Amino acid sequence: MSPAANVGDVLPELRPAPISRATLALFAGGSGDHNPIHIDIDAARAAGAQDVFAHGMLTMAHVGRLLTGWVPQHRIRALRARFTAITPVLAEPVCTGRVTAVEDVDGERRATIAITVELADGTTTLLGEAVVATG
Repeated sequence: MSPAANVGDVLPELRPAPISRATLALFAGGSGDHNPIHIDIDAARAAGAQDVFAHGMLTMAHVGRLLTGWVPQHRIRALRARFTAITPVLAEPVCTGRVTAVEDVDGERRATIAITVELADGTTTLLGEAVVATG
């Protein structure tokens, strides 16, 4: 059963584990994204970064967990996002969502959710929007 949704409702925030080098290596293997800037400090430095940093799709995976913590996966109708900053190794991302609109579409109630991923220092790394069926 999906929750009733009202404009202004806030999803339970998601605080994944800090981004470790092991997490990056495991995600590279699991996703097939072996771009060295995510796992090799020399490659990251050659690209102008101070250290390796998280894959954008790892951040998106966290956003998916945020949403599926609130509604079942089959209720997600749309998800879009833009990356606004990198997520450095050791960062502690916090994923949040807030309902900004609720409407009836094709016979189902749908909520539009503004999504943000932010780091402890206040850096926003992702801004997005999802649409989910709530009933």
